Amino acid sequence: MKFRVERELLTEALAGAARVASNRNNAMPALSGVHIEVKGNVLVLTCTDNDLSVRFCLNVAGLQDGIVVVSAKLISDIVRAMPQEKVTIETQGEDITVSAGTAEFKVHLFAASDFPKIVLAGTQPVTLSAKVFAESLNQVVRASSNDMQRLALTGVLMVAEPDSVCLVATDSYRLAVRELPGATMLGHGVEIVVPGRALAELQRLIGGAETMTMALGENRATFEVGNATLTTTLLNVEFPKYKQLISSNYPNKITTAREPLLEAVRRLKILARETTPVRLEMLKNSIRLTVVTQDLGQGLEELEAKLDGDEITVGFNSQYLLDGIDAISGDEITIESTDPVKPAVLRGIGDTNYLYLVMPQRLTT
Repeated sequence: MKFRVERELLTEALAGAARVASNRNNAMPALSGVHIEVKGNVLVLTCTDNDLSVRFCLNVAGLQDGIVVVSAKLISDIVRAMPQEKVTIETQGEDITVSAGTAEFKVHLFAASDFPKIVLAGTQPVTLSAKVFAESLNQVVRASSNDMQRLALTGVLMVAEPDSVCLVATDSYRLAVRELPGATMLGHGVEIVVPGRALAELQRLIGGAETMTMALGENRATFEVGNATLTTTLLNVEFPKYKQLISSNYPNKITTAREPLLEAVRRLKILARETTPVRLEMLKNSIRLTVVTQDLGQGLEELEAKLDGDEITVGFNSQYLLDGIDAISGDEITIESTDPVKPAVLRGIGDTNYLYLVMPQRLTT
């Protein structure tokens, strides 16, 4: 195998592939590798951890066809460090040689036969707006959990409603719900749970793409965008009954400018700790935010706001609150609540397609 390619192009693709390669110490070293295949002037890079896989197709100057598997992290780091020139990669016995300018590296290969076969979802793909889907993922994936002991919470529910597809994630402390009106990527009544990690990776791959495709198989989903193809195993779990968490009536609603609120919470978070809530006093004409942390100090901000309902004081985890405000689109934001011990809902003014529900933290004083 031998090919030549622009360093920057290869660096970007290898970095994306290496993020998916398994970093677990297991009996299959090939899972920590990148499968490199050259056929004509097409280079295909593939990484997988058996649950998630990603493939990049690049146009290169192909000099000799071939297939090898090499450490994904190692070759990614080497190519990134190369001089700003074209990179040449070729096999020499049981090694692969990476050279550019005055630099040359030799890296040992894994057995290519140990690399697992990647199976794509075999159904007809549906074309989506990449921009809209990326915005939806940005709003929802942040609420999924990383706790593998609670597998259902690590996923994002995608469910076909009568006139839309709904994306939902929760880690039990907050809940994000995004509707895509008129979306058709799921058939009527279809409900799947996609690993949040896979969708977070998909967010990175979408970039500035205009369109993408999605295909669903019996137990996997395949997304294709630009020169990248991502396939993930779906989670065979029962997602929590999230609708019962959302009240049909919130008697107290305060409206304020989104950006000043975001910046205020970001500043106060400097003093906040996980067990130290940001206190929100929702007053008639303002919203007062305070953090008091023992042995550190305290911070206070007060912003103009309009309250409909009763004055109320609620405490929130600073990071969860920050994530919710950041996910909202538009210039103004509403915080709706019932009482200090029940979940509050954040929405953007005029945006009926997204809500972020967050559990309060108990205030001690």
